[in-house]
Amino acid sequence: MKPKPGDPAPNFALPDQTGKIHSLTDYRGRWLLLYFYPKDDTPGCTKEACAFRDVYSEIRARNAEVLGVSVDSVKSHEKFATKYKLPFPLLADEKKEVVKAYGAWGTKKFMGRQYQGTHRISFLIAPDGTIARVYDSVKPDQHAEEVLRDLSQLQG
Repeated sequence: MKPKPGDPAPNFALPDQTGKIHSLTDYRGRWLLLYFYPKDDTPGCTKEACAFRDVYSEIRARNAEVLGVSVDSVKSHEKFATKYKLPFPLLADEKKEVVKAYGAWGTKKFMGRQYQGTHRISFLIAPDGTIARVYDSVKPDQHAEEVLRDLSQLQG
C-alpha cells in the first residue's frame, strides 16, 4: 500500500550505479526526493532524470537529495547515469521490494495490453523520515521544478 503524507517512509537499502548501498537512515536530517521511474534510457525517464540533473545544485542548496529508483540493474543504471551525466544516485531495486513497499509497482496498460511495472511516482520525505508529499501524476519534464517549488514552500 502506498504511504500517504504524514506516514513514516518505508526503509530501504539498495545499491546505486557504483554499487554503494543507500538507506533511508543515511538521509535523516535532510529532505529526500525518492522518485520511481519505469526504465533507464527511455524517453520519459530520460527527460525526468535530466530535469533533476539540471536543477540538482538548487535542490542540494535546499538541504535536499535526489534518489532515482527503478528495477533495472546496477550495470544499466551505470550506463544511464554516465550517458546523461547524472550527478545523483540511481538505486537498483531488482528484487522489487522497495517499489512494492512504496506502492510504485502494479498493473500498467500500454497499447491495449496489461502488464506489471513501475509507476512514475515520487515521494518527498521530510528530515524526520515522514512523507511530506506524494506525487502521483508526474510530468517528466516539469517534475523537478515542481519539487523545487514544494521545497521552497515547505521550508518557509
